[in-house]
Amino acid sequence: MILAALTLQAAAPPSAVDAERAFNAAAQAKGQWTAFRAFAAEDATMFVPQPVQAQAWLKDRKDPPKSIEWWPIESHVSCDGKFAVNTGGWKLPEGRVGFFSPVWRREAEGGGKWTVDSGDLIETARHRPAEPNLRRASCAGKPVQPPRFGYREGPSESGASPDGTLAWHWHVSSSGARRFLAWIWDGKALVQVIDDKIAASGK
Repeated sequence: MILAALTLQAAAPPSAVDAERAFNAAAQAKGQWTAFRAFAAEDATMFVPQPVQAQAWLKDRKDPPKSIEWWPIESHVSCDGKFAVNTGGWKLPEGRVGFFSPVWRREAEGGGKWTVDSGDLIETARHRPAEPNLRRASCAGKPVQPPRFGYREGPSESGASPDGTLAWHWHVSSSGARRFLAWIWDGKALVQVIDDKIAASGK
């Protein structure tokens, strides 16, 4: 019985929290941008502050002497486990702090890759829980479509897990101001779990 339980535990695919921790560990051990390249999906998007194709922007970028470090605080996971939106805190080597909210996708080989990476500076560091709060979407009912947005200018994009139980949306204005939102299905409605508003100044 114990052996069977251990076998099942070992066979369990890594979670988005596992992927986030492995990503951070790789950054500390191998270099910041080296790790970003390794964990970014081929179609990943990041913001600098306008959206860019991550792999193109990261290509040949030299690692800083010391990497940023980060930690997950919450993980919102689709019912099918194929997508997750994490959120957490980060700290730069010189002491400045911030937050991040990436979208993670489970790849065919079982590992995780991030497809969207958003975040910003904040005044006070976010706490470091022993274990992040994990919230899995309900598998009950039929998920509704996420809200639709219309903008006068600036790029935007919406995404969702194949089963529709996790959805997200981002928009960047021409000034660089940005917004990132995420929703999770609770069996009756899509509940908003993240609403990151980032000023054009980056503060």
